Amino acid sequence: MAVVLIAEDDEDIALILTRLLSRASNTVLRAADGVAALDLARKHRPDVVLTDLGMPRMDGLDLTRAIRAHADLADTPIVMLSGHLHPGDTEPVAAGVCVILLKPCPNDTLRSVVQDLADRGPHEHHASACPVYHPVSA
Repeated sequence: MAVVLIAEDDEDIALILTRLLSRASNTVLRAADGVAALDLARKHRPDVVLTDLGMPRMDGLDLTRAIRAHADLADTPIVMLSGHLHPGDTEPVAAGVCVILLKPCPNDTLRSVVQDLADRGPHEHHASACPVYHPVSA
């Protein structure tokens, strides 16, 4: 069972993601913005972070950079789930995202990616060292 931190400002999407990942036997933590997510990450050290791109106070890219800069969290796998990215966008990879999923994302794909990253565990996350990076769209 993995601990998954969801950073998502849309309450409906956060609820759906929480249910989906909880039903897959994960412990789910939720934050409505990047600042709250970083605080939860520092306190709980999740196995996987699932973040939206556009959020108030701190967006998903800044959250990713903050996690990568934190000594105890730097190797945490991060998935970015967004409807505002396009295939081939390189900024999330440069920030240290492992996997980009484009909304809407099939439930099975999301569960599988989170499980694969949880199974893999902590690892380096620059573009050349994170072989699990693969943009996926519906």
